[in-house]
Amino acid sequence: MKNTSKNEETKESVKRLAAYCRVSSSSEEQLNSFNAQVNYYKKYICDNPDYEFAGIYADEGISGTDIKQRKAFNEMIKEAKEGKIEMIITKSISRFGRNTIDTLNSIRTLKELGVDVYFEKENIHTINSEGELLITLLSALAQQTSKSQSENVKWGIRKQYERGNIKSVGSGKFLGYIKDEEKNLIIDDKEADIVKRIYKEFLDGYGTHQIANRLTKEKVPMTFGGKGWCASHIKGVLM
Repeated sequence: MKNTSKNEETKESVKRLAAYCRVSSSSEEQLNSFNAQVNYYKKYICDNPDYEFAGIYADEGISGTDIKQRKAFNEMIKEAKEGKIEMIITKSISRFGRNTIDTLNSIRTLKELGVDVYFEKENIHTINSEGELLITLLSALAQQTSKSQSENVKWGIRKQYERGNIKSVGSGKFLGYIKDEEKNLIIDDKEADIVKRIYKEFLDGYGTHQIANRLTKEKVPMTFGGKGWCASHIKGVLM
């Protein structure tokens, strides 16, 4: 029988624990919450002799509904697959993700790797078989809440447009317009010429692909700094 020292036994029982933190906006209140989460979990892990610090993965000002945009989250999953993480702690299911399918797929991927996710608010360990039903229900609730909030925001914006308030219209990717000091949309003469050209060439019989290729070949600048025009850009202007 192999002799194992007490130190080796202790080391083997220590879990490599990582924490995941996320806030969905860059408001001062959210950033304070974000920083508090990061500091709390770093201290929580480092002060506990049962855990080995495996890192803090934090997405700042990122929506939980689109997993592709969350670089820190995806990096955490990658390192879990590489065996660098044995357990993940996060504040709640809504912090982990608000899209039910993505959340469950991530949890199941981690579970197959033997990586436990602990949701502190709900007091759920995903490694336990009885946790999956609760996770499914809570994730669905989080997704519905996110959808409801999104619809409320859209409703508010539509009402502003109906009242003629266009100050909330984004102009960063709005070809042909810029905003003045009072946030009113005004015509940008240089970009207006591009808009007029697109309409003229379309009426002259050119397709959206042809117009895009002509603008790209002539190095006509794009309002959002892209390298080349696409048919979808032309279609967007025409519609």
